Amino acid sequence: MTKNNTSNRIVVLDTETTGLSTKDGHRIIEIGCVELINRRLTGRRFHTYINPERKIDEGAMAVHGISNEFLDDKPLFRQISAEFIAFIENAELVIHNAPFDVGFINNEFSLLDNDTKTIADFCLVFDSLVYARKKHPGQRNSLDALCKRYGIDNSHRELHGALLDAEILAEVFLFMTGGQSSLMDDDVPTNAELVIPSSTVVRAKANRPALKIIRCNEEEILAHQKSLSSIENCFWGL
Repeated sequence: MTKNNTSNRIVVLDTETTGLSTKDGHRIIEIGCVELINRRLTGRRFHTYINPERKIDEGAMAVHGISNEFLDDKPLFRQISAEFIAFIENAELVIHNAPFDVGFINNEFSLLDNDTKTIADFCLVFDSLVYARKKHPGQRNSLDALCKRYGIDNSHRELHGALLDAEILAEVFLFMTGGQSSLMDDDVPTNAELVIPSSTVVRAKANRPALKIIRCNEEEILAHQKSLSSIENCFWGL
């Protein structure tokens, strides 16, 4: 299986699990990925929840908020493995604390009834935590700490979620490695393609009420413009 990243294709990946160690029989319950090509967001994403065929530890549930009942009707890993491999193949995976996620993915591969081997057979891996520790020695380098250091808004991250964390990590990665300063780029496609296995049901309800839109009044708009004019090196004002 080739691992050449000739298209400069990066896939930022995160997982959620039933617990901390595969040695204790823990499994993956969610995978979230976003794609970058030439360090620019393409709009393609892969996201799925997975039935782990076991119970979630209470400590893990407190982190991601995913319940055993929610996963009852979700697909098994073997049912989404082909689509997942197709999405990550020939990319460079960016993962924060890669040994954890890679270890869990390789464990899932080992449980399949085929010749699937390891992540290394499909793609390269860049550990953003290792890179952050070299770049910021002696400092906290969790995803939340890096968001604070680079001024990235993660206030909507009340609980861990694989797709949300992958999106945040993508922005952190671009800041940290000195490339494109934001994913909010004019050339980013607005018709994002979300790759979700057909058997997967996500938590958002189809009949949920529309979000209330609160519009700024003239006084608030003027105050906002005044605030922007006082900020040096304002990216969105260039």
